[in-house]
Amino acid sequence: MADESRLVLVGRIAGAFGVKGEVRLHSFTTEPDGIVSYGPLLGEDGAVVLTPKRAHAIKDGIAVTAPEIKTREDAEALKGTKLYVPRDALPAPEEDEFYAIDLVGCTVEDLAGAPLGTVKAIHDFGAGDILEITNAGGSWFLPFTAENAPRIDLQTRKIVTDPPPDLLESGKET
Repeated sequence: MADESRLVLVGRIAGAFGVKGEVRLHSFTTEPDGIVSYGPLLGEDGAVVLTPKRAHAIKDGIAVTAPEIKTREDAEALKGTKLYVPRDALPAPEEDEFYAIDLVGCTVEDLAGAPLGTVKAIHDFGAGDILEITNAGGSWFLPFTAENAPRIDLQTRKIVTDPPPDLLESGKET
């Protein structure tokens, strides 16, 4: 089993395809068929859900044959299941790029070095990414932009932020 805290969502099972136990996947990878290149696809708990053996493109995703799926009913029973891979299975990001999961757990401070908390999660509600930052006072949210987070150092696991003044007061540790 993989470390669930280091799993990256790469797709979901959209249902059955055909009558022989193929499963239809909705891929979140850059190339739709890229999802099958990661090997076994895991569930939220880190357990193997399916191991792609054959795959082909279809109109609304990718159809996959896997030994774990024997019948159409097996495939339908997994509809909606989110599929993950371990973070270590992903290629290294380009310079000045990173995976959102790499930011979770980073300490957050302001430009003067004052602690503001720790990144709990990254959310995307449709208008761009938002960092959820927790500290002794609770959680607060920072729109994740280059202006608000001008420095990210994954080696030291630190994000230096310049939040808008109205967020700064609610975000400081007490």
